[in-house]
Amino acid sequence: MKRIFADSSYWIALLNPHDQLYRSTARLVPQLRRALLVTTDLVLAELLNYYAPRGSRMRQAASELVDAIVVDVHVEVAWSDQELFAAGRELYRHRVDKEYSVTDCVSMVVMKQGDIVEVLTEDRHFRQEGFRTLLRSRGRLTWRAGR
Repeated sequence: MKRIFADSSYWIALLNPHDQLYRSTARLVPQLRRALLVTTDLVLAELLNYYAPRGSRMRQAASELVDAIVVDVHVEVAWSDQELFAAGRELYRHRVDKEYSVTDCVSMVVMKQGDIVEVLTEDRHFRQEGFRTLLRSRGRLTWRAGR
């Protein structure tokens, strides 16, 4: 089964039809049923943090989405521990010329450890690190099932 990393921008777009990535994300969902999505607890924290100031309805929706993600058999959550966080900090330390967040660095470590090359995001930082981003804000998709 194909493994694809799901960044916070993917999860955020799933909840908001007005998000610039919503259309491309929504069109990918049926195809992604054939893949195992991988994410991290830090990505899920970003999702919750993003919706924190956006009212009780959106906070509730984000909370319910995270609840569903952590029990979904088609999603693998990499939970941070001291070793993973240290590896993410090490990548962060070695990319002082970049603007990578520590969450992105931990995500990149998880991707490298799991031989994952595709990521559901449009974040250029992942492209800078050599990963293939699958989302585009103009609604173009770059991944098709069977590839």
